[in-house]
Amino acid sequence: MSDRISVAKTYKLYIGGAFPRSESGRSYPVNDSRGGFLANAAQGSRKDARDAVAAARKAFAGWSGATAYNRGQVLYRVAELLEGRREQFVAEVSASEGTKRGEAIVDAAIDRWVWYAGWTDKIASVFGSSNPVAGPYFSFSVPEPTGVVAVLAPQASSLLGLVSVVAPVIAAGNTCVVVASQDRPLPAITLSEVLATSDVPGGVVNVLTGRVAETAPHLAAHMDVNAIDLTGVGDPTLATELEVAAAENLKRVIRPDGRTNWIDDPGTRRLTALLETKTVWHPKGV
Repeated sequence: MSDRISVAKTYKLYIGGAFPRSESGRSYPVNDSRGGFLANAAQGSRKDARDAVAAARKAFAGWSGATAYNRGQVLYRVAELLEGRREQFVAEVSASEGTKRGEAIVDAAIDRWVWYAGWTDKIASVFGSSNPVAGPYFSFSVPEPTGVVAVLAPQASSLLGLVSVVAPVIAAGNTCVVVASQDRPLPAITLSEVLATSDVPGGVVNVLTGRVAETAPHLAAHMDVNAIDLTGVGDPTLATELEVAAAENLKRVIRPDGRTNWIDDPGTRRLTALLETKTVWHPKGV
């Protein structure tokens, strides 16, 4: 059999439920942990970031207004589809991260989707409250989603770290724009293919690939972004610049915590970090 040249795939962005190329027309090579070529990925631009924010804002009303039970079903469906494409994810994680623990990482990522799916209809009862007041009133504190969240995904943990920062965002009713790992974007792009074929509405999760230092400042300064997660920013100077930009419209900021072991119990910190508390008073008997 004669040798043939393999056809290199160019992975696209995921914006508003569609897979567009970068409006700039740029792409960049993605290599495995040993430097071997894997594929090309679209290099997102400022315009792509703006389009992704617009898609996330458009999807916010429907997603935040869905019942918590429905959101849980949707997240569980993502876990089901991940299970069905488990071998592909194992291969991509192993190639990207140079690890022999690909199966364990993918299994943990699937379990994490299930874990957050179980939280969706418990957020209000656990983090809300009925407040005692001196008077003929009811007083309730109710957690509500913050809005559109920009997520700078972990650079080293291309799938499990990504799921660990994205799942709590949408479980709480927010929508998001995700900047995937710059050097290891393939699991994120494949995850976007899973999202597109699941029950997650278009625009709830939008995935950009490319240089974090190029797209992150535009997201941090965007007036229609309500919160930003800086987990994937390894440069302290850049993180500070993004915090300053985020302060312009009082964005909620999740600072990098240096976490590297994403297998650990995630806890509820990321769920509560992207919730706002609304307190309502109502007279009794009315």
